[in-house]
Amino acid sequence: MIWTRICIATDRISAFDVIMPNLIPDKGKILTAISAFWFEKTKAIISNHVVSTDVKEYPELCEPHRNTLAERSMLVRKTKALPVECIVRGYLSGSGWKEYQKTQSVCGISLPAGLRESDCLPEPIFTPSTKSEAGHDQNITFNEAARIIGKETADKIRRTSIAVYLFARDYALTKGVIIADTKMEFGLLNGKLILIDELLTPDSSRFWPADQYAPGKSQPSFDKQYLRDYLISIDWDNNTPSPVLPDEVVYKTGEKYRQALKILTA
Repeated sequence: MIWTRICIATDRISAFDVIMPNLIPDKGKILTAISAFWFEKTKAIISNHVVSTDVKEYPELCEPHRNTLAERSMLVRKTKALPVECIVRGYLSGSGWKEYQKTQSVCGISLPAGLRESDCLPEPIFTPSTKSEAGHDQNITFNEAARIIGKETADKIRRTSIAVYLFARDYALTKGVIIADTKMEFGLLNGKLILIDELLTPDSSRFWPADQYAPGKSQPSFDKQYLRDYLISIDWDNNTPSPVLPDEVVYKTGEKYRQALKILTA
């Protein structure tokens, strides 16, 4: 028997693994639409957990909640989620850039000397992290991931993650968008590896406008980086309680997400 569950995307937003007090209006609907788009696009590479995004096809017990669930939920197959998050980096940014400055490597992967912030890497790299129930997720090496989930499974998620990233990267470039990096999750369904959770959204990826790309600095983006940059600018220590966001930051963050949806799925 295949068990299902409902995944609901709310309008909450987090940064540095801490949930902000403000909601971003319609964010959940945007993430659902973008994820559904990419799950459909990549299903030839690997199967995913989506059964339906149409509330009319949900189980009868969902009927009283149809209006709440509409456009911001998915009926999905229930899987055993792997305890490792799969990050693929095609460009040097974020925590990868910070680590490179100290060690000339990212998650144990040595990189060429002299790279600048936002530089395109010679080839995409797979840099997993641990999933934390509380606190901040931790970047780990591939060997550490293999110890957690087994070498065979680790090899497979690395190959698959990079394949999904390369497909999405090439597609997005036709829309004038650089996907600098992305994070995805996998689960096991009757022993078979499938994609789960969200996919290639502004929450889980860095989207840069290709026509404004200029390595050597942080890039303009259609993703959560705008919010991260604001929090850095006010010297927040990345711990709870999180600060209340100004209305302008809430609005502009929402605009970034809407731009991503419009450009990528047009």
